[in-house]
Order: sequence, then structure tokens, then C-alpha cells
Amino acid sequence: MRHMSTMRRAGAAVVLPSALIFMLSACGGAGDEPDRSSHSSAPDRADDGDKGSAAPEAVSSTPSEPIATVRGEKGVEMSIFSAKRDEGGFLTVDGEIKNTSSEGFTTPVRWNGMEQSVAATGRSFAGMTLVDSKGKKRYYVLRDTDNRPLTTYAYAPFIKAGDSLSFFAQFPAPPGDTTQLALQLPGFPSTTIELS
Repeated sequence: MRHMSTMRRAGAAVVLPSALIFMLSACGGAGDEPDRSSHSSAPDRADDGDKGSAAPEAVSSTPSEPIATVRGEKGVEMSIFSAKRDEGGFLTVDGEIKNTSSEGFTTPVRWNGMEQSVAATGRSFAGMTLVDSKGKKRYYVLRDTDNRPLTTYAYAPFIKAGDSLSFFAQFPAPPGDTTQLALQLPGFPSTTIELS
């Protein structure tokens, strides 16, 4: 009898602290819940901030004034926004072709150039060239190791009325003392661009 009562007291002594620990941990878990929700909402606010800051960067990256504008056939207008030298010895031309007419415009195959080797890339601006009349040189769009032209390609074959098609084209950089080149694209008159 004495032995059984001693065991009951020992069991109660073990169970009581366990129950207290369980209750405290349960209370602690409930108290942690608001902290977890506040931590999880912090990245959302940070993401919102990133999204908000991305818009001004996108706007500022687009030049407001073109360095050259030329009107082509069927009310299509080409604007060149920049012609920048790169550290690797390249010249990158950025521009836009806008359909200013009231009808749709089908992009001509002539823009692709005459080379059969680049035909697999589909529609491109591989037919664009730069001419240095002073140095008597003509520069063609560069190709990568798979013979793809380093220019915008595989674009839609149709530009709706009022829509634009942005493009880039990369060429070998002319000598450092060359400041102007004539840009030529089939369907447009030649236009002079300033290099930067």
C-alpha cells in the first residue's frame, strides 16, 4: 500500500511539469503567430516597392528624342534613338519602326537581307547596313556562332495601324575618329546617325 502511494506521488510529480511545459509551449506558439504573419508580409511590401521603382527605370531607359527619323513606304516611320559603341568593339543601334498609317503594314522580306544562311532565323533586321562614306567601308549586322544575326528577329510579320516595332542591331565598331554613319534599311531612304 505504501509502495503504491509512493509511485502515485512520483507519477504525479512527473506529469505535472510535463503538463506545465505543454501549456507554456502552446501559449508561446499562439504568441508567435502574429510575428510570423508580420514577417511574411514584409517581403510583400518589399516586392511592392521593387515593382514601384521598376516603372521609372523602364521609362527613363527609353530616350525621349530620336537622333534620326526617316519616313519609309506606306506610312511607316523609322526612328533611331541611339548608336553606342560598346567596350567589346561593337556598335549597337537601337530604334523603332512605327506604322503611322491607318492600315496594317506587312513587314517586307527585304529587311532580312539577301543571305540564305540567316533565313532560318525568320524575319530579322539582318538587311540593315551602316556606311562610312569617308572611310569607304560598309558594316553588316554581326552573326553569332550559330550564324544568327545579332539583331531583333522572329518578330510578327504584321504591324497594326498605330503600333510600333522596337529593334536593335549590332555592328562592328568603326574607327574611333568616325562620328557619323549612314544607316540603310530596304524600304527607307538612307539617314545619317551620330555615334556616341
